Amino acid sequence: MDWNSRRITAILENALLEDRATRDATSYACIDPNQRATATILAKQDCILAGIGSVARILDVYAALDGAVTAHYEVTTHPEIFDGVRLRPGQSIAVIQHNACVILSCERVILNFLQRMSGIATLTRKFVEAVSGTKARILDTRKTAPGLRVIDKNAVRCGGGQNHRLDLSDGVLIKNNHIALAGGIVPALEQAIRNRRGSQIIEIEVRTLAELEQALAHGGEAILLDNMSVEDVRRAVERCSQPDVLKEVEKGRRIPLECSGGIRLDNVRAYAETGVDFISVGLLTHSPQAADMSLRVVPA
Repeated sequence: MDWNSRRITAILENALLEDRATRDATSYACIDPNQRATATILAKQDCILAGIGSVARILDVYAALDGAVTAHYEVTTHPEIFDGVRLRPGQSIAVIQHNACVILSCERVILNFLQRMSGIATLTRKFVEAVSGTKARILDTRKTAPGLRVIDKNAVRCGGGQNHRLDLSDGVLIKNNHIALAGGIVPALEQAIRNRRGSQIIEIEVRTLAELEQALAHGGEAILLDNMSVEDVRRAVERCSQPDVLKEVEKGRRIPLECSGGIRLDNVRAYAETGVDFISVGLLTHSPQAADMSLRVVPA
């Protein structure tokens, strides 16, 4: 991820502004403004690292906001430390040498990004490992923290997952509310086929095998199997592998099948073994537990 992009810079800037980092009353009150310090960021649990590039960038954005910060700093990491690596408790993630007040003022923002992103990456890796050996790929959803979509989805990639749509412009996905307003699966598909932009694939959500048949018969190009049982997902996979369906698809490829809804670590393997192509998991980004990390500071 490009931590220098305007979009990411704005996210980091907003986080520092939210914390009023350049108005740190406590550090101003009790720390010599010229004091130098060394800070070490430590993992306190087994986890998958994500967001290491944010550390130096947060310090740069802080300097731009403060306007008066001219102190030289260094952020050093061991070569084995990079996004996607598995960390062990007590392992050093990064060492910062900088003005002590700046380190303290940026501490919480740095940890917030590292802990949230690493928490998402760690949970994602658990799901990826749970379906290892199957064809299924773990996808995220748009159930991300408001304003942090690009951050959350990058963390999923660090954990070995794949990104679904980044936003509403990124592909056609007809869901139950679209179907209800369009008047049913058939009219929804007919309108989508007429109105889609360019060559966007039309994916449609179905909840039953009967709805699957409607989608297959009226131009569905990818199918989202929503809240179906493992057995029904298996039947859907078998149905989409039958000759009468395959002959309708370009070059005989099976229609991609995705399942979602109620997917947990204790059942994701069963869904993966049905032969489904993708499994989307909302809790990767809407309910992650932050990874446990700390920042320890000593005088330089």
